[in-house]
Amino acid sequence: MEKHFVEFLSPGTFVSETTTKPIADWNIDAAVLMAADVTERYGAKPYGFRFVTRSREESDLDSRVTASSGIYFLGGRIETLDEIKARNDPRDGNLIFNMKANGWGRVIVNDNSWRVTLPFTDIDTLLEPSHAL
Repeated sequence: MEKHFVEFLSPGTFVSETTTKPIADWNIDAAVLMAADVTERYGAKPYGFRFVTRSREESDLDSRVTASSGIYFLGGRIETLDEIKARNDPRDGNLIFNMKANGWGRVIVNDNSWRVTLPFTDIDTLLEPSHAL
């Protein structure tokens, strides 16, 4: 047995808030439409989503994740470490430290509801504005 889900990610106090919903397949357009109806605590709206496929055999008691996507970001801007350093803003000190310490070459800044700044990896996707909320 195999079932697909979309996990919506929204800004949270310490970690991202998540809402997971079943979806027929890994359909980006369907997930974007579903994201519009997701609201977390304090009115937070999703900054992105990822797909997850869970599977189980008949003898298994519970399912397990057998596939997952990168994060599809609903808008935002990608910034490199060099770009952030070049703006020479003292408020970026912690961000620069964290990027260096964790080996992050790029971050994404999203302001769909509350500002979130996260690493942007090679498996992540920044959706075109036509897909953004």
